[in-house]
Amino acid sequence: MRLVLDPDGDAEVLASEVDTADSILAQTRGLMFRRSIPDDYALAFRFRRAKTRDVHMLFVPFSIDVVWIVDDRVRRIERLRPWIGYAREKCDLLVELPAGAADGLSVGDELVLEE
Repeated sequence: MRLVLDPDGDAEVLASEVDTADSILAQTRGLMFRRSIPDDYALAFRFRRAKTRDVHMLFVPFSIDVVWIVDDRVRRIERLRPWIGYAREKCDLLVELPAGAADGLSVGDELVLEE
C-alpha cells in the first residue's frame, strides 16, 4: 500500500510503506512508544464516515505531520510537537507522517491510499 498525491495528474508518492490502524487497539496506540519512523512511512486511520477525530502526541517522542482527509481531499495539515501536540478536525481518513513529509501538501489536494 502507498500514499499518493494527485493520482490522476502528476502522481507523487508521499509514503511507500503504509500501515493501517484497523482495530480499536491500533487506533488508540497510533505511534505511541515508537522511537522513530522511516522517512517513507505513513500510519493511516480509515473510518466509515467523516466525523471529528482527535490526535494527541502523548508518548510520541518525535514530531509528525498529520493530514485529515474527507473524500480523498485534504482538509487540514498540522505539524504536531512531541509529547504535547494535539489537534482535531473532521475526516474519514487520517494520516500520520514523519515531520516534513507533508510540506508540499495544500488544503484541497487529492490524496489517496493505493493498494
